[in-house]
Amino acid sequence: MGPMDTAVAPAVLVDEVLAVRELRKVYGGAPVVDGLSFSIRRGECYALLGPNGAGKTTTLRCCLGLTQPDGGTIHLVGEPVPREARRARIRVGVVPQIDNLDPDFTVTENLVVYGRYYGLGDVEMRDRLPRLLEFASLGHKKDARISELSGGMKRRLTLARSLVNDPDLIFMDEPTTGLDPQARHLIWERLKALLARGKTILLTTHFMDEAERLAHRLAVIDHGRMIAQGEPRELIRAYIEPQVLEVYGDGAGDWAQRVGRSLVSRLEVTGETVFCYATDSSRALQALELQPGLRYLHRPANLEDLFLKLTGREMRDES
Repeated sequence: MGPMDTAVAPAVLVDEVLAVRELRKVYGGAPVVDGLSFSIRRGECYALLGPNGAGKTTTLRCCLGLTQPDGGTIHLVGEPVPREARRARIRVGVVPQIDNLDPDFTVTENLVVYGRYYGLGDVEMRDRLPRLLEFASLGHKKDARISELSGGMKRRLTLARSLVNDPDLIFMDEPTTGLDPQARHLIWERLKALLARGKTILLTTHFMDEAERLAHRLAVIDHGRMIAQGEPRELIRAYIEPQVLEVYGDGAGDWAQRVGRSLVSRLEVTGETVFCYATDSSRALQALELQPGLRYLHRPANLEDLFLKLTGREMRDES
């Protein structure tokens, strides 16, 4: 699939765990989701990327049948949504942005009570509990209250809870927000283990390195519309020069205008940082060696470069 391939398929394919066609949602006369189409194949991680207010959360809510769309079609694990949303959600797991664990229950009780929502009895839960606790590395905390857990432990428990019903598809909305690097890496290991077991993941994240590590394919959306779709490395190659120089310090902007502009393909100035994009950055590197007052970082292009080029560098308010 090409980087801008957003063509609508004529029918839902057998291996599509989620198929969204021309989805629309309007609030206050303004489109929040504006003709969005994408599908997720069984066994892949698909990421939705976009700035605040791009329509990601509204899209997830529509796909789960929690928000009524104003147009388009959704098939979730083969069921039409919202008409059969309740039936579809039996085969879906959800990891929300904010942990909503019950503070009055222990780790084990949180899992058992959640299992009852899916009609799982005590015998079934006794069979599943050891595997869920092992997956979350919380066997030693099985009788602990939620207040006794660290942020990373709570996040792992929320992830384990989403697996209680052995779902076909797991919605993960910002799964590692607020975690330290060690906890994030542990969550990434758990998500990779799920994918290795054939699970399917729909991921939203603001961490570009997270999407680059986990996503087989991704979509960049803004103002409710898809602006790019494809494999991460494919998209980077399609939109961004392969080498990037980040130039810092007093005089970086002046250097960029006097010297740098003629040595690279493209420049972007943000604050005191100049981003220089080039196919071959050797001449720019030589010029920077003659500027001892400037600091710089030379690196390959990444998903963050793609995201900022497509959606802009200006701040967006939460919405």
